Amino acid sequence: METPDERADRHLDELLQELRVAQTGVQILFAFLLTIPFQQRFATVVDGGYLRWVYLATLVATALATAFLIGPVSQHRILFRQGRKPSLVAASDRLAKSGLVCLALAVLGSVFLVVAVVAGPATAGWVVVPLAAVFLVTWLLQPLRLRRRHGTDSGQPARSARQRGSAPG
Repeated sequence: METPDERADRHLDELLQELRVAQTGVQILFAFLLTIPFQQRFATVVDGGYLRWVYLATLVATALATAFLIGPVSQHRILFRQGRKPSLVAASDRLAKSGLVCLALAVLGSVFLVVAVVAGPATAGWVVVPLAAVFLVTWLLQPLRLRRRHGTDSGQPARSARQRGSAPG
């Protein structure tokens, strides 16, 4: 059986591994968005219209995702060897969840921008709404369903069907 300190170590290691994947994606998206205004056609494409606001909202969502997803790394460095790992894991978990929400919004905003420029705003809506549903299902609803089905909480490993006294499902 693992001790609370061992559990905190494991949870932090798992969280940092997950964040490595998300950080790479958000950094690439952020770099892409930072270069767009310096393209020659940018001013004519978003000239005073709503696309300028969609771009700005997407840029801010990406910046927030960057801050939230990299925040746990910075906090780990500052709190290293301070004996605060359980609180660090809890805070990092909240930052990671916030970062993923912002990342989903940034991806959806980016897709909307590109499709709106290429095929028009109506088409962009038809593309982004189902895409938002995919994010909602895969990033939130399915994990919550599995969590409820298996009766796990944040600190304990999942119990097997035999331990729960029910058939596998």
